[in-house]
Amino acid sequence: MKAVVCKAWGPPESLVIEDRPPLEAEPGKVVVSVKAASVKFSDTLLIQNKYQTKPALPFVPGSEVTGVLKSIGAGVEGWKVGDRVSAQTTYGGYAEEVIAEPDRLAAIPESIDFASATGLSSTYGTSYYALTDRGQLRAGETLLVLGAAGGVGLAAVEIGKVLGARVIACASSEEKLAVCRGHGADETINYVSEDMRARVKAITKGNGVDVIYDPVGGPYSELALRDMAWGGRHLVIGFTAGDIPRIPLNLPLIKGCSIVGVWIGAFAKRDPARHRAHAIELWKWFAEGKIKPHISGKYPLEKAADALNALAGRKVAGKVVLTTET
Repeated sequence: MKAVVCKAWGPPESLVIEDRPPLEAEPGKVVVSVKAASVKFSDTLLIQNKYQTKPALPFVPGSEVTGVLKSIGAGVEGWKVGDRVSAQTTYGGYAEEVIAEPDRLAAIPESIDFASATGLSSTYGTSYYALTDRGQLRAGETLLVLGAAGGVGLAAVEIGKVLGARVIACASSEEKLAVCRGHGADETINYVSEDMRARVKAITKGNGVDVIYDPVGGPYSELALRDMAWGGRHLVIGFTAGDIPRIPLNLPLIKGCSIVGVWIGAFAKRDPARHRAHAIELWKWFAEGKIKPHISGKYPLEKAADALNALAGRKVAGKVVLTTET
């Protein structure tokens, strides 16, 4: 089977394609025949040794796949060969086959294609966990989404609307903002060409926003936090801007607001049952047409570097996936 391998820390071009022996299911585990693998911004950091987790070299990137069960190890119950699944894998996803743990699988309904399904478990799962569990977003509140055209950002826009919030989407181009409006954003802000704070004040009539969804970091975090409503929640998702902001702690003090960390990977490992319950709810929403993943591009495994560069270069709206299907 083919796999994309990181043998040395470096840019996407340093990845290599290898032919490896077919995988066999170990006791207590399964082998998934991969149909699609999610490409994440964190993968661009991981292969350069810039992420918070440090895998040993060599390794195969990719932490979320969809496909069908190829084989099942001894002791695994509740699954059968041929089942359509989404799997959280930590590593190994950029390949034609991957070993997974059964408690990190979710069944995929027949009505959902594999590429779209890769955007649900982690991308939509991150935003669902952030907005419901961590942010406690309520109907009628105002949600500000930074990096709203990215994978998790666009998911936050859609989920915010399903939860009944008023959604303000922020992105870096008019093309990206058009995608956000197409996925339900009530208001949009181009934070490259517009004064974000002035626009937030105008949109909220000076009341500020109740929840900030922040996968961007850099200079935008503090700007957004300064327009937080009393009792608001600033959700820290990641730092695609490259810089981890240093927030003046007088801001949460005077606004009576919270800064809340969101790490879907740790949550999925610590509470797999709740993580699966979230996934089931998201599958239901997809089937009902409440959410619809936006897939910007599908790349074969051999073009993994191109997919990662498109993501790192901010050329992507929504999700990018690797696919083994022609």
